[in-house]
Amino acid sequence: MVSLDLPVGLEKFRSKLEATVKPYIAIQTQLTSETTLWQSKFAGFPYMPKNYDYPKTLQGEYLYLLAQINFVEIPRLENYPEKGILQFYISDVDVTNGWNESFYGLIFEQPTCQAYFRVLYFPDPDPNEENLVTNFDFLPTLWDRDFYNTPFSVHPRYSPQRDECFALTFQSKSAPITLYDYQCKELLGSEFYNLINSDEDDCLLLDEYGQISDIQAHKLGGYPHFTQEDPRPHFNDNKEQWILLLQINSDDSAREKIEIQWGDIGICNFFIKASALSQLDFSNVLYNWDCP
Repeated sequence: MVSLDLPVGLEKFRSKLEATVKPYIAIQTQLTSETTLWQSKFAGFPYMPKNYDYPKTLQGEYLYLLAQINFVEIPRLENYPEKGILQFYISDVDVTNGWNESFYGLIFEQPTCQAYFRVLYFPDPDPNEENLVTNFDFLPTLWDRDFYNTPFSVHPRYSPQRDECFALTFQSKSAPITLYDYQCKELLGSEFYNLINSDEDDCLLLDEYGQISDIQAHKLGGYPHFTQEDPRPHFNDNKEQWILLLQINSDDSAREKIEIQWGDIGICNFFIKASALSQLDFSNVLYNWDCP
């Protein structure tokens, strides 16, 4: 069992907190224009076989790459693929029936409907570039799109290259349950939950626990964080829980160039059922993002 470095005010809950600890893969980003087609990245151009139909919306508009994970690059994470390339695409199409903003391909009432987002998995990537799409001139330039309609915000004085993206590196970590996970109160008890949420004077316990549970991380696996509420109870079928597949937080590490920003500094999550993950079936994924 992992031993947590807890503040004094939470020491009495140690056994309960440590019982919730889960491994995950933390993701670090670096803005670059030098990635390969196979490489893990946020944004940029994807690995795409020539004989594969590039993903589109129902109206035939091209989706754009949000994230690409090449599992040979990451440390081993139990129940997750050991190889293959997993991709997440989203849309800047307005799916809100006339509102002046896009929801990045999410239909809130149907978060598993992959009409305006897509999750693709290539179990055995082709190492021969001659068999891959290498010319992406057919795609609209991501950085020219209205920044209100994408989670990527370009600084007014910065002119990104067309193939600019965030290269990813990975690190194995573990952390206890996050406070906004719908199972938190059940697993840690009302006393813990009420204490952590009544620390109004200086929010020290709240902040310290946020650091321990690593709520700000981009991550694969582990526990999710939300700025509003956990949507999963609304879509549970009482048979199997949704587990975190990928989390992408707002990220200003490349400030004054390109920032990742979900609405007003929000966060994005993709969830999957463990049984589907074990079968490498990504056809039923729950997509969510929220902001304060």
